[in-house]
Amino acid sequence: MPSTFRTNPVSLEALLKECEAGTLQLPDFQRSWVWDDERIRGLLASVSEGFPVGALMTLDTGGHVDFKPRKLEGTPPSTTKPQSLLLDGQQRMTSLYQTTMRKEVVRTITARRVKVSFWYYIDMQKALDPQGDREEAFIGVPEDRKVKAAFGKTVELDLSSPELEYESLMFPVNRVFDWDAWQDGFGDYWIDKGDPEKRRFFQRFKNEVLQNFKHYQVPVIALGADTTKEAVCLVFEKVNTGGKPLDAFELVTAMYAADGFELRKDWIGGVGHEGRETRLKKFRVLSKIASTEFLQAISLLHTRERRAAEEKAGKKGRELPAVSATRQSLLSLPLSAYKRYADKVEEGLVRAAKFLHTLRIYREFDLPYQTQLVPLAAILAELGDRWDHEGPRQKLTRWYWNGVFGELYGSAVESRFAKDVVEVLDWIDGKGEPGTVVEATFRSERLRSMVSRLSAAYKGMNALLMKKGAQDFRSGQDFDHTVFFNENVDIHHIFPKDWCKQQKPPPLDFDSIINKTPLSARTNRIIGGVAPSVYIGRLEKGRKDSPAIPGERLDAYLASHLIDPTLLRADDYAAFVAARQQALIALIEDATGKSVHRDHPGTAEIIEIEADTSDEDAGDAILSSTEEAA
Repeated sequence: MPSTFRTNPVSLEALLKECEAGTLQLPDFQRSWVWDDERIRGLLASVSEGFPVGALMTLDTGGHVDFKPRKLEGTPPSTTKPQSLLLDGQQRMTSLYQTTMRKEVVRTITARRVKVSFWYYIDMQKALDPQGDREEAFIGVPEDRKVKAAFGKTVELDLSSPELEYESLMFPVNRVFDWDAWQDGFGDYWIDKGDPEKRRFFQRFKNEVLQNFKHYQVPVIALGADTTKEAVCLVFEKVNTGGKPLDAFELVTAMYAADGFELRKDWIGGVGHEGRETRLKKFRVLSKIASTEFLQAISLLHTRERRAAEEKAGKKGRELPAVSATRQSLLSLPLSAYKRYADKVEEGLVRAAKFLHTLRIYREFDLPYQTQLVPLAAILAELGDRWDHEGPRQKLTRWYWNGVFGELYGSAVESRFAKDVVEVLDWIDGKGEPGTVVEATFRSERLRSMVSRLSAAYKGMNALLMKKGAQDFRSGQDFDHTVFFNENVDIHHIFPKDWCKQQKPPPLDFDSIINKTPLSARTNRIIGGVAPSVYIGRLEKGRKDSPAIPGERLDAYLASHLIDPTLLRADDYAAFVAARQQALIALIEDATGKSVHRDHPGTAEIIEIEADTSDEDAGDAILSSTEEAA
C-alpha cells in the first residue's frame, strides 16, 4: 500500500512566508500560542546555531478531513484558502514568525507567567563568543526599547533608534531574513565614528549567525489529502506529547465549524448564551461530565437508530452497522445527528442526575463510575417519561448496581456502552437480561479489601446504606438530598481509626467498608477516636449542642446502618465484622438480584491494602451548608 505521507526539508523562511500569506494555516481545534520568553529565546538560539528544533507535520487540504482553518497568531488577515494545515509545530512556528518576520512587539509571558511585551535582539558580541552560551546572546527588551535598572529610573540599555542599536552592537531579530538596510546603516555609522573594522565584525556575524537563519531547513512530514479523520486524530495525539492530548470533541468541533456550526459555543456557551455544560453541571453529580461523554451518548443513539433502520430493511448479522461510541464513531458523527440528538441526550443526563439522587448519589465525588453515565444517559434519553414508571425503574436500578458491584465499568467500557444501551432497552421491553446483569459477580471477601473511594463498589456500598434508610447516629435523620449537603455527610469509621490503631483488633483492615458508614460531620466529631462504648455513652448523655438520645432510639439508629448495637456496645470488633459483613452481603444481593459468592470462613487470605489517604474522618469533602441542590 502506498505511503500516505511524504517527508522533505523546507526552508524556514519559505515556511514563515507561507504562514504570512495564509497558504499554511492551523486547524481550528489547535489551542492558542502559549510559549514563554525563555522557550522563545531557546528556540532562536538553536536556529542561530543551525541546531535541529524538531520536525513539523502538515496535512494537505481538500481531502477527507474538512477542518475550519485559522491563521497563526500574529499573521496578517487574509482570505487565502490554505493549501495545508499545521498539525504539529504551531508553538515553534508562531514563535519564529512573531520574532523574526513581524515588525510589531511580541506579547508573551515570563517563566513566572507575568505578561510582557518584548522586542528581541541578538547581542552580537556574545553571539560570536566561542566560549559563550548562545542563548544568553538573545534578549527581550521592553516595548519602549529601554532596559532600566531594578527600580526603573536608570536606563541601562537604550535601543530606541537604529543608531543606538548600532552603538550597542544589538541586532534586531525581526531583521534576520532582511538585514541589508540595517547592515548599510551599521557600516555607515561606524565609518562616521572612525571604526571601519566594525564592517568586518558584521560580516563575521552575518556568516556565523544570520546565514543560519537564512539557510535553515525544517524537516516537514506532510500527510496527504486522503488521510482519514481517525488517522489525523491518532497522529496528532502521538506527536502532541508536550501538551494536553487532543480529544475527539476538538476534532468534531473543527469539522462542524467548516459547516458553520459552533459546537464549542453550543457546549460551553458564550456571551448571553448558557451552554449545555453549564446547565448540566448545576447538578453536583454531573460536575465532571465531559464533552466527549456527551458525544458518546449521542453516537450510541445515532448508531442504534441506523442499525434498527438497516435491520428493518432486511439486513442481518454482520451486514448490520454496529452500535458504537468509539472515537471513530464520534469522528464520523454527522452534524445532522448531533442536532437531532443533542437536546434528547441533555435531557437524558438530567434524568440520570435525578435517577442517581434516588439512589442517594448526590456528588461526582461519590459516583461509583463516571463512565457509566454515558449508557445511563442514552438509555434514559430513549425511555423518556417511562423511566420513572415502576417496572423500567426497577430494571434500570438493578442493571446499575450490577455494573457497580460487578465492577464492570473500569476498563473496555466502549464495547459495554453499546451492549448495555441495546440490551437494557430490550430488557425493559420484555426481552432477556442484559449481559451486565448476567456477567456481574461479587465475592464476599471483596468487602474486606474495599478501603477507599478508588473502588466503585466502595462508593456503591455507601449509597446503598443511605438508600436503605441509614439514620445519623446523633440526629436520627435520613440522608436525603437536603440533609446530605446541609450536614456534610461523608463516609466515616464505626470503630474509630485511633482506637483501632491502639487496640489492633483482628482480623480486618479497619479502613474496610465493613467498618465504615455514612455520618454527618458533627456526629463524627462527637465520636472522636474513642471506643464505640464510650461514644455511645456520649450520645446517650448528650451535650449542649446535642440533646440526649434514649438508648432504645440510639440502638434503632445503629441498626439502620446494619450494625448490631449489642456488639458495638461491647466493643466486640471481631463479632461486629462478621455480622456486618453478612448484613452488607444481603444488601448487595437485594440490590443486584443475585447471590453473592461466600468464601468459606478461614480459607480466604486477609488482603492488606494501604489505608485510604483521603482521611475521611477529617471531612475530606467539606461542603457549604447553603449549597444549592439542583
